[in-house]
Amino acid sequence: WEKHAYITGICLDQFKVPVTIPCGHTFCQKCITVHWDKMTETNMDIKCPICNEKFDPRPTLKRNVTLSDVTETIQLGTESQGATTVHRQSAMTAQAQVLCDRHKKALVYYCKTDSMCVCCECAIRECRNHEQVLMEEEKQRREEGLKKKSREVDKIKEDTEKKVQELSENINKTKVSLKQTSLWVNAKFASLVKVLAEKQESILSFIEQEQQLALSEAETNLSTLEDRVQQLGEIQGQIATLQAMTDIQLIQESRLVEVPQMKDIALDVPTNLQGRLSLITDVLSQISKLVSEDLAKAVNAAIGHDKQGSPQDKRPVLAVVPSPATPCSPAVKEGLIHCTLTFDPRTANANLQLSQGNRRAEHLVSGPRQVPPHEARFDTTWQVLCFQSFTHGQHYWEVEVSKPWAYLGVTYQGIPRKEKGKRCMVGMNELSWSLQLDERQLSAWHNGRREAVAGHPQHHRIGMLLDYEAGTLTYYGDGQARLHAFHCAFSQELFPACWIGEGVSITLCTP
Repeated sequence: WEKHAYITGICLDQFKVPVTIPCGHTFCQKCITVHWDKMTETNMDIKCPICNEKFDPRPTLKRNVTLSDVTETIQLGTESQGATTVHRQSAMTAQAQVLCDRHKKALVYYCKTDSMCVCCECAIRECRNHEQVLMEEEKQRREEGLKKKSREVDKIKEDTEKKVQELSENINKTKVSLKQTSLWVNAKFASLVKVLAEKQESILSFIEQEQQLALSEAETNLSTLEDRVQQLGEIQGQIATLQAMTDIQLIQESRLVEVPQMKDIALDVPTNLQGRLSLITDVLSQISKLVSEDLAKAVNAAIGHDKQGSPQDKRPVLAVVPSPATPCSPAVKEGLIHCTLTFDPRTANANLQLSQGNRRAEHLVSGPRQVPPHEARFDTTWQVLCFQSFTHGQHYWEVEVSKPWAYLGVTYQGIPRKEKGKRCMVGMNELSWSLQLDERQLSAWHNGRREAVAGHPQHHRIGMLLDYEAGTLTYYGDGQARLHAFHCAFSQELFPACWIGEGVSITLCTP
């Protein structure tokens, strides 16, 4: 061995049992051993033949497993091609995937600080103070980590599969539950429809029988009266004939003419149908309220329509067509057909003054006016009725109120008009229905019974929708928000009515 060999290298042949010394350089085990033995014999320091790093004591040589595998692979490949010798540079070129891009040397270390694989020269120069391990150790550590992650993934997968199974079972249970609920709801509705249809048929049959009984007697009385008219006509004919006779004949024959004595015949058609059906109509009113309001609100709450408000709580948008028999003049406004109403001056209390073509009623603070007496007038109650009335159909109208001190509603014609006290007020008897406007609280009144109405108490414009056949009277505040609805069985002619507090004016709105 020459001195220059210690500096430039000790061999250039293919690695045979490669070992890596502490400085990071790799040599054949036999070559470096022989080299260091000669240095020991000549009393020279043990150092690396390439970088001249000294080692004291002499390092123990350990095989470079990774580079040994590369060398064996190259050797097997060259032997199959008949090659006998492969230089170290050829071996490193063939395994470019494990070479350092910078130094073209084998990657034998893993730098934890930089999280990358490095060659021996990188380990010495760039990563000298970094935490480093052999690639084989890092590989083993990473394999252990992958095994741990695999076990974790297996556990998560197992848990997820259990959740999939549980959710699938819950979905099936929910399907069954929803189907059962759907069947139950459908059966309940079908049962209710069936019961209502049966009871409707029964009640209508009863009403028809009562009608036949009542009308049968009345028609008999009518036939008797018609016979009497004919009989009386015949007697009138006899009298006329006698008056044309001579005096002697008239005197002799007049004795034969007699005025028949006839018993009184009842002219009314007796029936107590309304009284007998009062319990039924009350129940139907309750059912109507339950279905039209309570059930509608429950359904809207269940299906999430509360944010937008129940359709029941909004002013109707379909045209409401008044009955052709009523004297109302329809006019289109905002998708509705409004009734044009006027106050009836014959009914106005003396404290109320009408103006604007009887469309405005004002309670005078100066006291009562001089008004002619009339049987239709409210003598002691600050009240007035409209001239128009309704017996069927749907009707919508609006009124403007100057101050919240009034009662607005509808009434039958038979409402008391001459009595003192509240019984004459609209809503305070069984013949009328009203909404009380007050600064603090809205109230609904019928037959003297009060029901508090939720919502903002002060509204200057009130809309009223009457559906005679459906038996509903619905109020809308300021033309928009639904305030209240009455549910009942109307049976007589209905007149819009207003009770007006002192200093308050009410105007019937025109389209």
